[in-house]
Amino acid sequence: MRSVSLAYDEDTFKILIATDIHLGYLEKDAIRGNDTYNTLNEILQCAKQNEVDFILLGGDLFHDNKPSRQCLHKCITMLRKYCMGDSPVRFEILSDQKVNFNTTQFPWVNYQDENLNISIPVFSIHGNHDDPTGVSCLCALDLLSASGFVNHFGHSHSVEKIEISPILMQKGITKLALYGLGSIPDERLYRMFVNKQVSMLRPKEDQDGWFNLFTIHQNRSKHGPTNYIPEQFLDDFLDLVVWGHEHECLIKPTLNEQQLFYVSQPGSSVATSLSPGEATKKKIGLLRVKGRKMKLQEIPLKTVRQFFIEDVVLADHQDCFTPDTPHVTKKIEDFCFAKVTEMLHEAERERLGCPLTPEKPLIRLRVDYSGGFEAFNTSRFSQKFVDRVANPKDIIHFVRRREQKEIKDENSIDYGKLFKPTAVEGLRVEDLVKQYFEAAEQKVQLSLLTEQGMGKAIQEFVDKDEKEAIEELITYQLRKTQLHLQSRGVTTEQDIDAEVRLFRDSKKNTAEEEKDIQEAMNRAKAHRLERGDGDFADQDVLDVTMDSDEGSVPVAAPTRGRGRGSRGRGGRGRGRGESDKEMQ
Repeated sequence: MRSVSLAYDEDTFKILIATDIHLGYLEKDAIRGNDTYNTLNEILQCAKQNEVDFILLGGDLFHDNKPSRQCLHKCITMLRKYCMGDSPVRFEILSDQKVNFNTTQFPWVNYQDENLNISIPVFSIHGNHDDPTGVSCLCALDLLSASGFVNHFGHSHSVEKIEISPILMQKGITKLALYGLGSIPDERLYRMFVNKQVSMLRPKEDQDGWFNLFTIHQNRSKHGPTNYIPEQFLDDFLDLVVWGHEHECLIKPTLNEQQLFYVSQPGSSVATSLSPGEATKKKIGLLRVKGRKMKLQEIPLKTVRQFFIEDVVLADHQDCFTPDTPHVTKKIEDFCFAKVTEMLHEAERERLGCPLTPEKPLIRLRVDYSGGFEAFNTSRFSQKFVDRVANPKDIIHFVRRREQKEIKDENSIDYGKLFKPTAVEGLRVEDLVKQYFEAAEQKVQLSLLTEQGMGKAIQEFVDKDEKEAIEELITYQLRKTQLHLQSRGVTTEQDIDAEVRLFRDSKKNTAEEEKDIQEAMNRAKAHRLERGDGDFADQDVLDVTMDSDEGSVPVAAPTRGRGRGSRGRGGRGRGRGESDKEMQ
């Protein structure tokens, strides 16, 4: 495959690509509340202006698993404004749509529904922020799918085996196979790839004639031994992989020398953390595909709020001050004031001629004050820029580098010294829990719970406000362990300790462990509902065992009616039913 110039004709697919829009992020913030909505509006407007065939989203359309009514209302309003209309859809679907769209009672692409008038179809997988949860295993994308605005695909129900069936599209002579896989906990998916439990189906006929496009939402960077998905795990017949979840914009396709496919990482369209990866300019892509050739045009986003980040090491400025300099704290504060002012001037220069760019930028100055220096009052410092920056409360971030010391006493481990302070930004809660126990010696290991279970419980508590998640996990696992000990007839204290550890270790990284964790999380949700703390979106949560780290359950596909007959409608590629291309 080569990246070449493609003509605009009836044989060329034009696809707008975006990932990690995080709609609704900080929507209650007085300054940044509309940032995500303005950017989504720009993305959809760009799709309409370029007359794309469809929009492909790589997950995390929403920032929250349960987006607010305001967030859903604004999203539906924009989708209706830009994606509905009389313009014909000029490609057709050849695959079995009951397989492609297996999470809805309307198992066909939305532009083929005679009750809708869609001019720009949107195809999206789910991410880890807007993942399916509850007994019904639904997410916000399923609401948009049921209302006819989004085609949700790439949802796997099974935790034992994953078969990724492509959406087969054809426009003129160009045949496109669109594969998708929604977010799955990285450790589980890594294990499934290793055990060869993930397979990608291909058309049985003319396999070399298809352009194979795959969108995935997982860790691309290595956060741990199995907490990412190596590119080498993916099939080598792919032509282009659109990688979601990673927020740094690396949208230019890069060739994987081993697998010989290209990888494009569009990144997020909003900065959700003040880390270096978010400081790269935000872009979306306009992908053109003709035959087996492609070209990806980078489109900078104009409505994204500017973000500037800089690191300062005070010890490197001995010519200005030392720890013994009189009034050194005031001198450091003046030094940081000058740095922030300089960053603001740079932001103003870049914003000239861009009226859509928000006026107040995000500024982050990371100050390393190791070497005997003292931190100054950041609240007082922030007051000087309250009218000039979008994040006045966290402009300054003090860090102190600590030297690694050899650990001699196994009972006196300082876990703070095992991690660099700057490395915490961007890590998930469960990552920190796992690192904590991986660094611990055997004497301070968990004896009853597993690291994965504790990490998941803390994540539910932090991310989804499940206040009883940790308590319920401990209670549930304690009862199960007690029943196990009773069945084994263990009575002595020494035998009990040994049997508890064996019981814990036997479930590590197994489907049973995942099942137990989700059972405990589900009970916590049920208790919350009994107290009346939940909303109508959680009324389907019952005391039922589930098998997914994020609340998914391998339920059978709902019974659906027969597909409707084909109805011609002016070049909109109608027609449903069984696949014209047999899969193997």
